Amino acid sequence: MSVLVYTESPNGQFKKAALEAVTFGKKVANQMGTTCIALVLGEADDAGMLGTYGADKVIQFSDAGLASFDSQVFTKAIAEVANTNDCKMVILNHSAKGKALIGRLAVRMEAGSISGVNTLPDTNGALTIKKTVFSSKAIADYQVNTEKSIISLMGNTIPPEEMGSTVDVEQVSLELPAAKVKVLETKTVEGTVPLPEAELVVSAGRGMKGPENWGIIEDLADIIGATTACSRPVADTGWRPHHEHVGQTGVAIRPNLYIAIGISGAIQHLAGVNNSKTIVVINKDPEAPFFKAADYGVEGDLFEVVPRLIDSLKKFKAS
Repeated sequence: MSVLVYTESPNGQFKKAALEAVTFGKKVANQMGTTCIALVLGEADDAGMLGTYGADKVIQFSDAGLASFDSQVFTKAIAEVANTNDCKMVILNHSAKGKALIGRLAVRMEAGSISGVNTLPDTNGALTIKKTVFSSKAIADYQVNTEKSIISLMGNTIPPEEMGSTVDVEQVSLELPAAKVKVLETKTVEGTVPLPEAELVVSAGRGMKGPENWGIIEDLADIIGATTACSRPVADTGWRPHHEHVGQTGVAIRPNLYIAIGISGAIQHLAGVNNSKTIVVINKDPEAPFFKAADYGVEGDLFEVVPRLIDSLKKFKAS
């Protein structure tokens, strides 16, 4: 009986989320008194380094057919490795791939599934995990009563922790079906930390009045090394790209610091960001709902407050 962690390796590189998943998997395996196996599908540089973050064993299947993601093909590969190694739990990242895989894996492996996990489970008896519900207004206990379980892990749930050493990589051969999905083009955002992994996020809303004013948001983000985000109306009107949309219908994030500028704080937006460790709100409307969720609030015109904040940060960094 083992815990299997599927580690994503886009362009052959392991991102922070993959290391978090391995660390989480090792901690769960320790609770269960078993081992943690990391699975790599496709090419990856130095897959053995996953042992440093807790993997007792690393299995890799390198095949040209895995260059493009097809959820049916990847599901079969993960399920086959899990069954061959008697894995009772499979851990995925709560990413676009993880969301596409978790349901298929649950059906194929006849397993219960819990998505968007951000706490370690209770493994005494039936697997139980606490999760926020109703836009974080309550906490519910989710219980899996099947022999096997599938979990998808939210970003920034647990910091990657070095708890081992490099391990040998076992190369395996799998018989997989031909992909039914043909990828014509892939567009990726380079040079910034993906929102689900970002520890610092600067976000803005309709209070910016137009896309031409976004320079101060990008300047603030650059100074503190943050990723930029936006509210849904901003993305819907084309001021900012849709991959920056955070909220209930966008990307759910859990950064250490979330700075919301010119965002009223509707419940749909709060649902995707209220797990942030520290929330700072800048808004000229004293009745903005966001102030109730904020750890720190600045009531004022963002076009006055943000430039002054940028100047102060520049002076602080210079000193």
